Amino acid sequence: MNVSLKRVLLGFVGLIFPVLALAEVPRITAAEAARRVAEGKAVLVDVREPAECAESGVAAPAVLLPMSDFRGDQKLWKPFLESVKGKEVILYCRSGGRAGNVGEKLAAQGVTVANAGGFKDWAAEKLPTRQP
Repeated sequence: MNVSLKRVLLGFVGLIFPVLALAEVPRITAAEAARRVAEGKAVLVDVREPAECAESGVAAPAVLLPMSDFRGDQKLWKPFLESVKGKEVILYCRSGGRAGNVGEKLAAQGVTVANAGGFKDWAAEKLPTRQP
């Protein structure tokens, strides 16, 4: 195999491998998330930023762990993940996109995770909410 072809193949593998390394995160309903949390099998996490949570409220049982901390030094995320080992982590945000992004990275680390979509889904089910 010539050097040019090797470089092309290695470049292709470098582009594809990170995608393959991300685990798929199951999407569940807000009602299913509430059931799992109530049974003590899971912990619900709101990954929105504090201003967003203050504006709309949060799911009553949610732990507030912003995505910015997850992407940064993880001052909040690291101790949280240590404290919930063995439990499923169910994430939500405004619409489910950020929850999916964080979920993929957590799943790749071996965390059992699900995406409950957005706060709007929780509120639409008339599940309990609170002001942070």
